[in-house]
Amino acid sequence: MDNTRIFKMPFARVYPMYIQKAEKKGRTKNEVDTIIYWLTGYDAASLKMQIDRNTDFESFFAEAPQINPNVSKITGLVCGIRVENIEDRLMQQIRYLDKLVDELAKGKAMEKILRS
Repeated sequence: MDNTRIFKMPFARVYPMYIQKAEKKGRTKNEVDTIIYWLTGYDAASLKMQIDRNTDFESFFAEAPQINPNVSKITGLVCGIRVENIEDRLMQQIRYLDKLVDELAKGKAMEKILRS
């Protein structure tokens, strides 16, 4: 499968969709941001910079300060595919983010989403 298209997609284009998905279910932008901070190590200023620069997913994850060491605890299905079995590292990181936002939208407690 050629993932080049999603890898080159600007994160800033998908970010509002993550927020919209969460807000439709009564969650907040701050919770989405907290998930992104936890997963990538970005803070508010560095996340804003990535969005303002229109950084693609490939660069967004490559430039992440630190991918959380607990990502291996993220398991389950996204688009019918088990995230823990995805071989391409970048695609797996993108799907980890999708999975965490899905869990937020489904009403899961933040402590569980952040694998605390």
